[in-house]
Amino acid sequence: MRVVVERLGKAYPARRGPAVTALEDVTLAAEPEEFLAILGPSGCGKSTLLGAIAGLIPVTSGGVFFEGVRRAGQPLTATVFQEFALFPWRTVRANVELGLEELGVPGRERAARARRQLEQMGLHDFEDRFPHQLSGGMRQRVGIARALAVDPAVLLMDEPFSALDAQTRTLMMEELLGVWERARTTILYVTHNIQEAVFMADRVLVLSRRPGRVLASVPVPLPRPRTEAMLGVPAFVETADRIWRLIRSQAEAALVEGGA
Repeated sequence: MRVVVERLGKAYPARRGPAVTALEDVTLAAEPEEFLAILGPSGCGKSTLLGAIAGLIPVTSGGVFFEGVRRAGQPLTATVFQEFALFPWRTVRANVELGLEELGVPGRERAARARRQLEQMGLHDFEDRFPHQLSGGMRQRVGIARALAVDPAVLLMDEPFSALDAQTRTLMMEELLGVWERARTTILYVTHNIQEAVFMADRVLVLSRRPGRVLASVPVPLPRPRTEAMLGVPAFVETADRIWRLIRSQAEAALVEGGA
């Protein structure tokens, strides 16, 4: 599925004074099966952009369009959030089945699809556990399994690993890439971590400081499958450095403006 964002703008009304413009004139396209990372300074509207694509946040101007063939009953998007967002009173399998219930999938098929995703995420022995009985990494695996179980045309991920420790984060990045390489779902992945974006993505979209605009689209010239050994190769270092210079230029501009 191809995702097209055309001249999208979002302003939040304020009780007093002018509205706060989070995004302005954002235009981008995520190609079918592409892994597109979205990066930018804090407060640049990354999560707002993802919410607008998901249809969760109404836009002020512009629009979001999806191009491609969608199977009957297939949702356009599913979202994995930064918070684990699991229901504590539901078992692991019941949490994964939640989206399928909303789609009206029969019980036997729900259970089979949930078990298939849990097995893929290495959680087949934990389907009857409750969220509080799992580690942070395992809870996020459940969240990913829940999103994938509905077989979305586009998977949206909003800083899904930011709450994890560094070791678990690296393992989860590798696991997600393995899942994506098998499913080849279009992914839009919001992160504030430059190394994570370069390691995961085919391309990194860099947003400016607020109001967020597309500052640059940076291709990642690394082969797949990605391995941890690539973190030190010149192509990785040069791409990460290019993105850092873009982010730093925005921070420096903000400081100059603030001191003016």
